[in-house]
Amino acid sequence: MEGEVGQAVVRFERDYPGRGPPEARAFLVDDLILVRMRNDLTPAEHRLAACAEAGRGRDLINQWSRCTIGHGVERLSG
Repeated sequence: MEGEVGQAVVRFERDYPGRGPPEARAFLVDDLILVRMRNDLTPAEHRLAACAEAGRGRDLINQWSRCTIGHGVERLSG
């Protein structure tokens, strides 16, 4: 089941925001699903995270990710 969840996350990332990680791995722990994505950031996002003042770039990337995932969850759950 973990493999199916990881593949679904990759498909979602490619379909919804238009890009996706080359690798995602899901872990099921009791009632929690944890998905680790590798190499998910674009080169521009890497530069933003590295050079923005006091972590602001990282915060912007996280905010965008939460918003994108929130819209995807709404779409999937109806």
